[in-house]
Amino acid sequence: MIKLSYDVKKYRRDLLELVEADDIIIELGCHVGGTTKLISPGCKVIAVDNSPEAIDEMKNIENVNFIPGDVRLHEIIGEVYKITQSCDVLAIDLGGGYHPDTVFKVFYIWSSTFKPKHTAIRNRGLLEFFNSASACDEDYRTSTGYLESYHDSGIPPLIKEFDLWTPKLKR
Repeated sequence: MIKLSYDVKKYRRDLLELVEADDIIIELGCHVGGTTKLISPGCKVIAVDNSPEAIDEMKNIENVNFIPGDVRLHEIIGEVYKITQSCDVLAIDLGGGYHPDTVFKVFYIWSSTFKPKHTAIRNRGLLEFFNSASACDEDYRTSTGYLESYHDSGIPPLIKEFDLWTPKLKR
């Protein structure tokens, strides 16, 4: 299941509905851990953020493996991949309202790599697009937290904005 929202309170409620005890959660855009603190009890959380404010704040949260860095960089996804090759829940909050194209690309690459059961995304632009789109008679749906049509395609060799990505991650 993929849940999309903009309001941070709704995003957190959606995320808590998806999380079960002992889940492995990858959280992209944890900032200072407001959401992380809600999801970390009873779960293993790998949280990633590139803001300097996050470093000191994230050290104090139990059950969290914090990785400072930009989620678009190959070495960051590689660092997470060394910890786990899959996750139960992928949580993405990269500024809420900014850059829906970047958020979608991050979702696509991280979800294609880690194959989550569920994903929660907070982004106004994606939500606006979804709510503005007309329904069509083509029915492409996923029951997982990633796009099933790209299940075996792996990481794209190059996305223009993410020029450090490579076709495969190796342990």
